[in-house]
Amino acid sequence: MFPKPSGIPRQSGCYLFKNAQDTIIYVGKARSLNQRLSSYFQKIDALGPKTQALMDESSSVEWIVTPSEIDALILENELIKENQPRFNMRLKDDKSFPYVAIDARSEFPVPYITRSKHQRGVRYFGPFVDVGALRHTMDELLQTFPLRSCTKHKYQYHQRLGRPCLLYDIGKCSGPCVGLVDAEGYGELVSSWARFFDGDVRELRTLLQDRMREAAEQQHYEAAAKARDGLAALERAASDQSIVLDDHSNLDAIAIATQGGRAALVRFRVRHGRIIGRTVHLIDRSMDEDDAEIFEAVLPDLYDDPSLVPPVIVTGPDSAASTFAGSFLRERRGRPVDVVAPQRGRRRRVLELALHDAHAVIDRDSLRRQSDHNVRSRALQELGSALGLQQPPFRIECFDMSHLQGTNYVGSMVVFEDALAKKADYRHFNVKEVFGNDDAGAMQEVVRRRLGYWNEEQAQSKFRRANLIIIDGGLPQLHAAEKGAASLGLSGKVEFVALAKREELLYRPGSSTPIALDRGSESLYLVQRIRDEAHRFAISFHRSKRAKSMVATLLDGVDGLGPKRRERLMLQLGSLENLRAATLDELTTLEWLPDVVAQNIYDRLRAPSAPRLAKGTKDD
Repeated sequence: MFPKPSGIPRQSGCYLFKNAQDTIIYVGKARSLNQRLSSYFQKIDALGPKTQALMDESSSVEWIVTPSEIDALILENELIKENQPRFNMRLKDDKSFPYVAIDARSEFPVPYITRSKHQRGVRYFGPFVDVGALRHTMDELLQTFPLRSCTKHKYQYHQRLGRPCLLYDIGKCSGPCVGLVDAEGYGELVSSWARFFDGDVRELRTLLQDRMREAAEQQHYEAAAKARDGLAALERAASDQSIVLDDHSNLDAIAIATQGGRAALVRFRVRHGRIIGRTVHLIDRSMDEDDAEIFEAVLPDLYDDPSLVPPVIVTGPDSAASTFAGSFLRERRGRPVDVVAPQRGRRRRVLELALHDAHAVIDRDSLRRQSDHNVRSRALQELGSALGLQQPPFRIECFDMSHLQGTNYVGSMVVFEDALAKKADYRHFNVKEVFGNDDAGAMQEVVRRRLGYWNEEQAQSKFRRANLIIIDGGLPQLHAAEKGAASLGLSGKVEFVALAKREELLYRPGSSTPIALDRGSESLYLVQRIRDEAHRFAISFHRSKRAKSMVATLLDGVDGLGPKRRERLMLQLGSLENLRAATLDELTTLEWLPDVVAQNIYDRLRAPSAPRLAKGTKDD
């Protein structure tokens, strides 16, 4: 049995066991991939006979993350149909999902559920996973958009009788058999059904809300109640909806996710409405390439065979705007190729599925690198060797600065030990001595204040000394850090390295020649992760400080509002936006805030003509 892989996500999805020839031999689904796959990696005696045979033959396992368990069920079925895994042969190979069909060839078409092959002139929606939920959806939808659901014989009978059936009386039919709705009105109902099953629920919801409001304003309460009930039925129907692409869709969905210096491109191959395959590319970005550049770079590998190019490719807006991609694909296929960025509908849904999986690929790769001790050790050894250190840097500290046009200057220090974040040792610094836009001066102050605690910390055994300090910036920031160390008598005793922001080049003291770590190396990935964490930590602290500063500036000088009341006010309202939006009544309902002070706050936030409180209200 091969060892259990690391970084298995806890989301729902499908998993694929492969043998030594890279052939899929089993496909399964799971609500939690981590829990389900863990059950396979037990002592061999604890497994059933079939599972033992599966694990003996398997050499690897892959997984595809899905947004929901229902999506995992559909994807599992399509993967089994496409790959015919040996251990799935007696399972769901011949399963088919139900569709909703509307026969547009008749004047007053009837919606019905079918599993049969598609016929020309009939509109199909689906497939759906749960036929019971689908029947409930259709029943709820009839209350909102009452199409006829009777047989042809029953329709003709009531047509001759001149009286509608019970379904009309209970509001589940519009009565076309007796002319209570004309063909145009019935066509609008059919269009509403189509929009619903195409995923456009918002327009229908707005329509019913408008009907309910207009009826209530005209005091037509029975019509308003009918619209209200229809709106509730629509919401219940929408909650049961689960649609994938129709059987006529042949396309590729390509999604790109980025995280720091890493990117993942995932392609889902959709043929006849079914996801039949998936490919993954992990990319080390050399600069800050955008999605379009990544898309263009990977295209020749994705479509080295012209027969693989589909007529439609759905992707993100940046990639879809690439003129190179469009011309390359047309030339490779020999026929037109539409590269589109869907905004809604079923194409958007399958693109979101691919994007969700791309993010999971990056997270999985990151977890694999962090949880594998050998990978972390290799990263530290590579970094130490590239920088000429005597030993791998077990403890690394990284400093970054953040400000807004020279105001609210803050610094951050993040700590990594054994290539893992040690968040208990993170520190924030409020820059006190530097004013204006001076990154180098601020870096010198922060580094000096940090190094000033080294001897004290070593004596008190609070921290270990850093084996390497990374300065986020170029040569000016590096020289400033050296000056900070020299002012404490630590010149030459601290290992510094500066990391240029865009080029990701490293600079060591005493040399202006940059050091470039190999693309795709574990050392570069570690440095990028440390840099990104320092940047995130600094930005979050700066935003928090800036928000407090804006509140203090906005409310400075308000009579009766001191620092404690101001802090309590922000704690209760939550944000500056909420404070600006607060009404006078909302402020006066705060029992701890005197009405006079509430009026002063309201006047400051609003206009001088804001309404005053009546005299005789509470005060201090």
